Amino acid sequence: MSGFQRARSEEQREVRRRAILDAAAAMLDEMPVSAVTLNELSRRVGLAKSNVLRYFESREAVLLELLDHAWKEWTADLPGLMSARIDARAAAEERGEQFASVLTASLGGRRVLCDLLSAQAGVLEHNVSPEVAARYKRAALSDVDALASLARVHLPELGDRAHRLAGFTLMAIGAVWTHARPSRSMLAAYASDPGLAVMRMDFAPVLQELLATLTVGALRRTPF
Repeated sequence: MSGFQRARSEEQREVRRRAILDAAAAMLDEMPVSAVTLNELSRRVGLAKSNVLRYFESREAVLLELLDHAWKEWTADLPGLMSARIDARAAAEERGEQFASVLTASLGGRRVLCDLLSAQAGVLEHNVSPEVAARYKRAALSDVDALASLARVHLPELGDRAHRLAGFTLMAIGAVWTHARPSRSMLAAYASDPGLAVMRMDFAPVLQELLATLTVGALRRTPF
């Protein structure tokens, strides 16, 4: 263990929290969410597991906070990418296709975000208190609002449907990421039976087609 002493001031507590988050982020750079354990996180940060739990009530609470950070970093980069690649003079459906293309391309170097999104509902939202769950959901609503606002900039025809499209977009990212990373057993099944290989997904092309379908479909729908 390191020479950490018990944090007594709020500033010291924040330094300790940041150290835990940084250690968890470093682990996610090396391994998938499923491989991150509280024991290994405690070892890396130099604290007993019971001390880590003074700052975060569970492994999932740590990862939910990292998801919010990764999400905010992603959406902060999107406005510049959208402005550079979406032609404001194009027809609405063409802009919708461009919107989907930019979103997909923007995720190319964001494996950690995609992995966390894929684990959000099925894993990360479990083993947390109602207080942590509510805090995360409030942050998530704000993040969805940010993406919806960006969609309305380039696709004003969406109106109120932009918010629903933003929510569907995030669910789609997590779902496609999960299916694009099959287990070893699935890979072996695909290899042994080429007829099953049609079920295998490549993340980027499948996500782009799905997001384009969602976006163009939202544009065509009659406003509520």
